[in-house]
Formats: sequence, structure tokens, C-alpha cells
Amino acid sequence: MLKNKIVQSLCVLLPVYALTGCMVGPTYQAPQVSMPVQYKSLAGWKVAEPKDTVARGAWWEVYQDPILNQLEQQVQLSNQNVAQYVAKYQQAMALVSSSKSSLLPSVTATPTATRAQKTSSSSSDRVSNSYAASVGASWELDLWGKLRRQVDENKASAVASEADLANATLSIQSSLAQSYFALRILDQRIDLYAHTITIYEKYCRVLEAKYKEGMIAKSDLTQAQQSLYSAQASKEDLTWQRAQYEHAIAVFVGKAPAEFDLAKQVSLKLYVPNVPNTLPSELLERRPDIAAAERRVAAANEAIGIAIAGYFPSLSLSGSLGSSSSHFSQLFSASTAIWSLGASASQTLLDFGANKAKVASSRAAYDETVASYRQTVLDAMQTVEDSLVKSGSLQLQLQAQQKALQAATESARIYRNQYDEGMIDYANVATTEATRLSSQQSILQTQSTQLQNSVALIVALGGGWHH
Repeated sequence: MLKNKIVQSLCVLLPVYALTGCMVGPTYQAPQVSMPVQYKSLAGWKVAEPKDTVARGAWWEVYQDPILNQLEQQVQLSNQNVAQYVAKYQQAMALVSSSKSSLLPSVTATPTATRAQKTSSSSSDRVSNSYAASVGASWELDLWGKLRRQVDENKASAVASEADLANATLSIQSSLAQSYFALRILDQRIDLYAHTITIYEKYCRVLEAKYKEGMIAKSDLTQAQQSLYSAQASKEDLTWQRAQYEHAIAVFVGKAPAEFDLAKQVSLKLYVPNVPNTLPSELLERRPDIAAAERRVAAANEAIGIAIAGYFPSLSLSGSLGSSSSHFSQLFSASTAIWSLGASASQTLLDFGANKAKVASSRAAYDETVASYRQTVLDAMQTVEDSLVKSGSLQLQLQAQQKALQAATESARIYRNQYDEGMIDYANVATTEATRLSSQQSILQTQSTQLQNSVALIVALGGGWHH
């Protein structure tokens, strides 16, 4: 019987929910950004709206490097920066669940049992028992949409947090790839110096023997020694740079540098992917930072509605149903039942402009997020344009450097033959050898820049140029 009365009381409260259809505050519309139809640096590209839910896939597989593939797969599992964003996203989802619960009644149960002694001068001491049990419900009616906007605000913030997670993951994955390519190019540059040092040591031994026999001037020997020592110093400079990249990669995959080792591979073929001439417009839509910025605009819009709702009264309903008896066996009988229904309303009459200031602050915060969103889109456009221009220039630069290396190699051969015939001194040989070595190093450095720029372009497009 008590259960039926509880149900009846709640049925009295529930129809009032029909009154909660009104929502104050602005209806959200995504900010408009004026953008060109296509990219300046590549015909066939155009920009659309954020669509970061499109799967990016394992974009790093385009480089066809199994070691890189293994390293990238460890980022989401072990990187602690990613783990922090995972925790932030979980917090945001918990807030969504919490705000949803505010839309429904809160029900509480209160059982009590009391044993008391009453003493008086006219009668003997008397001990009595009392038992009570009640179920109460309270409900804040969402007349002006405040609670619903709070849910929507938290949902938008949660989606933004999810996009932040995706953006952090993409950023760390790209940093890992760029560090990996820099390290692999350093392997080749260090190996080139090691090979050069071996040749220089051989030259020095030959020239030292000739100097002892009085066949050459001492300046020839010291010039060769200078080239040798310079190459050794350059090799050591690159060696510690490689170690730093290796340490960085260890941290990216969630390991201590002392626990991580990446073996040198000087013969590894590094593949620089070609940028297609035409690309689908959906690519830039996948950028998670753009999606996060847009969702923060949506959350800020809901905050305006929440602040405006502060101008209107709040209404709460409450009810309780229970029983009280001095005998536990009679606690739930009809004769001992008690119930209550109530409603309360509150309205701020004078706050000296406090709520007006909240509304103004919310509107200003909204304007801030709109500006941030538009700037994020513009920055994304700039990054893509920069990477496209750089990609084309690097290819032309590499072609010119390869021609320069061919010329430097031929000059070195000619000067070496002339020196062997006694036509010139060793200074000319040393200069041409240094030029050839510099050309070889420049080509490797440009290849490193090409690889890292291609990664930057993939990130700028939100994770590659494939569907």
C-alpha cells in the first residue's frame, strides 16, 4: 500500500515536466569563416567544415618503414601525455552524466528507529520505542532550459576534450615520426663522416711518408690533417645529436631513455611520399584542433543561455511518503502513513547587476571562442600553404644539390690527378674534397627536411591525404 502511494505521489509531479519546454538564450550557429575555394599553392584543393570523426588511419604507413610502424603503435598505449588527455576526456564524460541526472527527480529514503526514556516526578520511568520510514522526492523544474543547456554545454566540452585527445595523439605521433627520420638521416650522415675519416686517415699516412722523404711541403701534410680533424669533430657533433633524438623517441613511446635503444641502420631506404596533384576537400575537415575549437564555441553559447536563465524564477517540487509507529510490526500499515506535497519558487529581486555581469561575461567568453576558432582555421590554412610551398621548393633544391654534388665529385677527381702529377699543391685538393663532402651532407640534410615537411603536411591535413 505504501508503494502504491509513492507511485501516486510521483505521478502527480511528473506531468509538470510538460511545462519545461521553454529555453532562454541564443540558438547555436557555427561561426562562419571566410576562406578561399582552393589552396593558393596547389590547384584542386578547397576547404569545407570540420569533420574530425572521419577515420585518419595509420597515416605513418605511407613511409613503408616497419620500425616506424611499431613505434607509432606504442604512442597511444604508453605515452603519458596521451594518458593525461584520456583522463581529461573521462572527466568530461563524467560531467555529462552528472548534469543529465539533474534533469530527473532526486529520491531519498530515510529509515529511523528511536528508543527513549521519559522521567517525571509523578510517575515511574517509562521507556518507549518509535519507528519511522519515509521516501522523499525533490525535483527542480527546468522551466527556462538552464539544466538542459548545462547538459549541452558539458556535451560540447566533452567532444572538445575528445578532439583534444585526438590532437595530442596526432601531435605526438608526428613528433615521433619527425624525430625518427632526423635520427635515420643522422645515421647516414655519421656513416658518411666515418667513411670520409677513413679516407682522410689514409691520405694523411701517405702524405706523412712523403713529407719524411722530403717529397712534399709540410703545409700539404698539415692541410690534410686539418681536414681529418675537422671531419672527426663534425662526426662527434652529429653523434650527440643522434643520441638526443633517440632519447626523445624513447619518451614518445613511454620509456626511459636508458631502457630504449634504436640500432643504427645506414642502409635503410627512406621513402618520401609524393603529394598528389589533387586532393579531396574533406581532408582539412579532419583536423581535431579545428573540431575542438568549434565545440568550445558551442559550449560558450550554452553558457550564455545558462546566465540568462538567472533572470527568471526557479521552481522546485517536493514530496514525501512514509509511516511512523511505536511498534515496528505496524510501521507499514495504512493507519500510520504520513505524506506531504510541496512546491517552492525563488526569484532574485535585487542583485545590483550581478546576473547582468554574468551574462555580459558569458557573451564576451563566447566572442573569445569564436575568435579562437577562426584563428585556428586560418592557422591551419597557413600551415598547409607553407608545407605545400616548402615541399615544391625542397624538391627543386634537392635536384640542384645533386647536380652540385656531381660537379664537386668531378672537380675533386681532377684536382686529385693534378696533385698526383705535381701540378698543384694539396690545398686545392683539400678544398675540393671539403666541397664534395659538404654537398653530400647537404643532400642528406635536405632529404631529412623533406621527410619532416611531409609529416607536417600530413598533420596539417588532419592525418594524411587518403580517405
